[in-house]
Amino acid sequence: MNLQWLQMRIGEEQERRQREDNIRNRLPSALEELHESLTECLDSYKEAFGPRAATMHFVSGRIRIEIRDEVETRWVTRAEIVISNDLTIPGFRIERGGDPYLLEVGVLAGDKLFYRDGDEYITLEELTRRILDRALFPKLTA
Repeated sequence: MNLQWLQMRIGEEQERRQREDNIRNRLPSALEELHESLTECLDSYKEAFGPRAATMHFVSGRIRIEIRDEVETRWVTRAEIVISNDLTIPGFRIERGGDPYLLEVGVLAGDKLFYRDGDEYITLEELTRRILDRALFPKLTA
């Protein structure tokens, strides 16, 4: 017996699994692209506030950012952000103290990425703002 509905559902499930695999395979390079964008942001910030005002390390699929203030000739950590891939979403897990910020990453035609925060699609520029703004400018975003 060849059930038409079953064959359609099998095809749909195969496509869904293929999309998931594509996204999982693309996540490491998506994190690299985010790292490049964050590097540009932090370079501008360090130009304005000094080379020790921020550091970023990208190791083993994790980005760790530290924001510092100079207090009595010492640099003191004010904020820390850790960004990693989260395969369960699939997307990024962003730890900024408190509840993690989870962001879905997907792949469009032509291997282009999209970022989704809940029901809202956002650009890479908006993503960098959401990650860094509160840490870099806490008195302006309060």
